[in-house]
Amino acid sequence: MLSHCVFAQVKRAENRKMAAIIQFLRSNGLNIDTSIEVFITVTRDDHLIACGGIAGNIIKCVAISESARGEGLALTLATELINLAYERQTTHLFIYTKCENEALFRQCGFYPLARVPGMMVLMENDATRLQRYASYLTTLRQGGSKTGCIVMNANPFTLGHRYLIQQATSQCDWLHVFLVKEDTSRFPYEDRLALVRAGTADIQRLTVHRGSEYLISRATFPCYFIKEQGVINHCYTEIDLQIFRQYLAPALGITHRFVGSEPFCTVTAGYNRDMRRCLSDPAMDAPAIEMVEIARLQYQGNAISASWVRQLLVKKQAELIRQLVPPSTFDYLQQMLTADKHFCSESATEET
Repeated sequence: MLSHCVFAQVKRAENRKMAAIIQFLRSNGLNIDTSIEVFITVTRDDHLIACGGIAGNIIKCVAISESARGEGLALTLATELINLAYERQTTHLFIYTKCENEALFRQCGFYPLARVPGMMVLMENDATRLQRYASYLTTLRQGGSKTGCIVMNANPFTLGHRYLIQQATSQCDWLHVFLVKEDTSRFPYEDRLALVRAGTADIQRLTVHRGSEYLISRATFPCYFIKEQGVINHCYTEIDLQIFRQYLAPALGITHRFVGSEPFCTVTAGYNRDMRRCLSDPAMDAPAIEMVEIARLQYQGNAISASWVRQLLVKKQAELIRQLVPPSTFDYLQQMLTADKHFCSESATEET
């Protein structure tokens, strides 16, 4: 039957074909993931029977109509998606999928990294890459009995972020700061990284790390096959913290993870609560990590946050921004304002 199938590529800008894909996904209980750049579709007698997409280095939205299951189509579609990724010069791939699809992607050379039993599994197409990354981190390990870690987005880097780092370093022998690696934020990743490094250049006993795909970003986390927001948040927390606790933290000898208090975003506040539980869960086969929550730095009675700075950018309130960010960040933002960049309004949500 596969000989009667037609495989094609559909780019996001092809509106008519995308509308058919969206309808097909919905009929198979999935939502569209808007980050997908290109789909592969499979048609038979001009009817769409399967599809799958690629967003960066993540395979997403794989669906096969019930009438076409059991024909070997799933393996062929997965192989086509992998080949397409390679053509796009992307060889390191991830997939988040339902647990029942794990065997299928194992046949395509994917290996499980972390899972939420009965819900989902994260897989990548390399059996040892995560272990190699952890081995690299061991070369950056520092001495001392108390080693801290902060994972932040810094969109952009504020005096609040700097305060959190200062408070954490005062309580540790060494502090490791990881910047979430994704480019869907207001400011490009390389710019955010440069601002963090410039804004902390005078702080001792600190390593600022480039981000990694193994520090999961909400921007790349899938929601298309999970219906309830609470379940999405639970899966995100479990997957992210499993990898951190089992691989990254032991490599660096991390004993404490520091977070800022979250008075604004209920999602991040919930993540912090779940983090405290996951990092100390005795059922996990990894050393426990103590979570330390530090009250946010305030200015005129308001907690300083990147979202506040972004709102002020929209209003071009440079003098107030100056009070909330390090000089290096202010210079960067001032250049943008001077160039009369257009800033769109956005949500106040911030992941620190």
